[in-house]
Amino acid sequence: MCGIVGLFDTRGQREIDRQLLGRMNQTQVHRGPDEGQLYTEAGIGLGHRRLSIMDVSSGQQPLFNEDGTVVVVFNGEIYNFQELAKELVALGHDFRTHCDTEVIVHAWEEWGELCVDRFRGMFAFGLWDRNREVLFLARDRLGIKPLYYSLLNDGTFIFASELKALLAHPDFRRDMNPHAIEDYFAYGYVPEPKTIFTQGLKLPPAHTLKLHRGQSTLRPRQYWEIPFTPNECTSVQEAQEELIVRLRESVKIHLMTEVPLGAFLSGGVDSSAVVAMMANLMEEPVNTCSISFGDPAFNESQYAQKVADRYHTQHNMEQVDADDFDLIDKLASLYDEPFADSSAMPTYRVCELARKRVTVALSGDGGDENLAGYRRYRWHLYEERMRSMLPLGFRKPLFGLLGNAYPKADWAPRVLRAKSTFEALARDSVEGYFHGVSIMKDRMRQRLFSASFKRSLQGYDAVEVLRTHAGKCPVQDPLSLVQYLDMKTYLVGDILTKVDRASMAHALEVRVPLLDHKLVEWISGLPVSLKLRGQEGKYVLKKALEPYLSDDILYRDKMGFSVPLASWFRGPLRQRLNDALMGPTLADTGFFNKAFLKEMLEQHQSGRRDYSASLWSLLMFESFLRNVLDTEQPSARKNDLRVA
Repeated sequence: MCGIVGLFDTRGQREIDRQLLGRMNQTQVHRGPDEGQLYTEAGIGLGHRRLSIMDVSSGQQPLFNEDGTVVVVFNGEIYNFQELAKELVALGHDFRTHCDTEVIVHAWEEWGELCVDRFRGMFAFGLWDRNREVLFLARDRLGIKPLYYSLLNDGTFIFASELKALLAHPDFRRDMNPHAIEDYFAYGYVPEPKTIFTQGLKLPPAHTLKLHRGQSTLRPRQYWEIPFTPNECTSVQEAQEELIVRLRESVKIHLMTEVPLGAFLSGGVDSSAVVAMMANLMEEPVNTCSISFGDPAFNESQYAQKVADRYHTQHNMEQVDADDFDLIDKLASLYDEPFADSSAMPTYRVCELARKRVTVALSGDGGDENLAGYRRYRWHLYEERMRSMLPLGFRKPLFGLLGNAYPKADWAPRVLRAKSTFEALARDSVEGYFHGVSIMKDRMRQRLFSASFKRSLQGYDAVEVLRTHAGKCPVQDPLSLVQYLDMKTYLVGDILTKVDRASMAHALEVRVPLLDHKLVEWISGLPVSLKLRGQEGKYVLKKALEPYLSDDILYRDKMGFSVPLASWFRGPLRQRLNDALMGPTLADTGFFNKAFLKEMLEQHQSGRRDYSASLWSLLMFESFLRNVLDTEQPSARKNDLRVA
């Protein structure tokens, strides 16, 4: 696992500022503390920070082909590199190392930009071909590894694994994108391809970007899509057996390493499944890591211990302090843009714990999106059945009126929160799902923002993110559609981003076997009835795992990996929250309606409403302003607070 960075003169062959390239590279030292190297020639510079995982002795980067005409910087792992290397050797290519990185340069020589179709793994890389004068960037199919880029005003193209490297360039403008701010307060993260900055972009998952010298237009190309092509399983039993075979095979290829390896074990279905497969594949005991919480409502540690005992793992568990608040500002610095998933705090701690014993850890991320494990999928299908009974022209005024009239009841079980259901039924399918996943609903965001900020949006609404993806979805089945939307937005923008930054902060590589693209393709083609059956999400996975895990692991209610925000904001974080929301940092932006901020605080702290997720998003936005913008370029504070 590594960090990469690059500078490319799209207009000519200006000399690359090697010191600047080095400073940009050094901002990512946490991603690769073992080694750091640079390469420059006329008009191009590449940098790399290395965390040694494979071919520790000779896998240094930037890495070249035989004659030095192709050079690559690479972050990730290509799990099928050995079979690709054999194929390329048979085609006449010479290899000097035993690492997966070298496969990339030879695959480029042989297959050009179609080389990415051959790679199985998680990756982000930048490759320079001197003879063709081409810079080629690529990101893996599911977006496990990040890749940011920007075209500066002077024609310099810059790219890196993290935004902080782009921020280190003095010509990178820090104007914030108003559409990204609207997205953030709806989703809790900034969805691809936007970043919080107008001049910065993320290369979307399953995309490449090819630049020729003299080219000023950036046109990312998509090379893969989740197919949802029906597969040939004819029975539940056959699907169960095939799923275990494919899951075991995916876990097996993810075990490839030359350094200590382990797994996260939360006690949930997905991480427990990965550990069960690992235990059956490895000769030595699996190193497993868990964290526990003092609050039993958030604590799954006893279930993790059950799995650890069953498979005789070397289990390591630590309790997270209930007042682990020092992480708030640290997280803002890690993510480089606002990020409102509060589970980033325990994720940071479990990565810290894992790194004490291993360098590589497997996780269970991706199972909920792949196999319909989220409760919101059940609610969406329930609402879809209701929508199908009445046309939108009838539903919109009827349920819109009921939604306005019905009182808000945050304290009640979801089945009794009719207001939210009425509001969802007044919308079409995509709008209804957006309403369900939003941290702040439409009406709240309308009240949150100032009049001047709303004018800067020019009518833009965050639902457009989902509408754009829905228009590209290869299937129209209601369940498959929302799974597709989550895999294009929530999975990559929240889950994978959270794990990448938290793990890389500790120089820990995290691998996600449930997101092996071949496994994803096969699962996408399963009948929806095998994913969600009645009230049971991940139905086929749970049935398949019955010989491996006990029923109290497989069939208990999902807990999630969260922290008690509501009580924190009424207790130990009360004053800090007040200071952040009522202080000068948010006020100076001119983005917010201060009266509504005060109303949210008062209603939450009195217990009349639960605004915890919304308040956390504001707290993290305020921390971003102080810890990212102020520290990166203090002299440009007034410029930072503009929206383009």
